[in-house]
Amino acid sequence: MKRNPVIPFALIAVLGILAMVIVSSVGINEREAIQNEENGEETEETAAAPEEMYQQSCSSCHGGDLEGANGPNLQEVGSKYEAEEIQEIIINGKGGGAMPAGLYTGDDAAKLAQWLAEEHQ
Repeated sequence: MKRNPVIPFALIAVLGILAMVIVSSVGINEREAIQNEENGEETEETAAAPEEMYQQSCSSCHGGDLEGANGPNLQEVGSKYEAEEIQEIIINGKGGGAMPAGLYTGDDAAKLAQWLAEEHQ
């Protein structure tokens, strides 16, 4: 008995076409997110609250409640520095590496600095 040699090739072709359709549909959904990111628009995934940004990158040194740990206490940082000065420290760092540069840049640094200056005076 001989088997039909075309059936395995047809099965592989159908599976390949199905895989391309699935990958294409996923790509279409990602296209909008990529375009929004290129245009500078915030999406739900990229728009983090300043409190979340602080907890994510700053709390390990400055403490969960800004009370200070390895880094200085930030509970009243707004009375010591203006928002622009805080933003400059966030972007460029301070103290020869004690506060690393570039944890946040651009709008994220501005939002975090504004939050620290206004909420913690």
